[in-house]
Amino acid sequence: MAFKRDDKSDMGGRDDRSFDKDGDDRGSRRGGGFSRKKVCRFCSDSEFVMDYKDIRMMQSFVSEHGKIVPRRISGNCAMHQRKLTSFVKRARNLALVGYVSSGS
Repeated sequence: MAFKRDDKSDMGGRDDRSFDKDGDDRGSRRGGGFSRKKVCRFCSDSEFVMDYKDIRMMQSFVSEHGKIVPRRISGNCAMHQRKLTSFVKRARNLALVGYVSSGS
């Protein structure tokens, strides 16, 4: 009986993932590169002012699905993330920023 790569029923439903020597599929998260700590744009640059009427700035903190980008991704500090959230909600209420993405 020949083994087919396309047939996943023989493998117990698992696909071909890279496993480390312990058998976990966390191999892609371990070790590896160095990532810099993200710095809050509003704290570091005093000229970068937060304004709910600045649509271009608000769009950079809203995902393509219309969700507010979390601070672990955006790199904002907690204080500025709270302000940003209220400003995005205010801009949505004034129809400057959409609640959801348009299109497909």
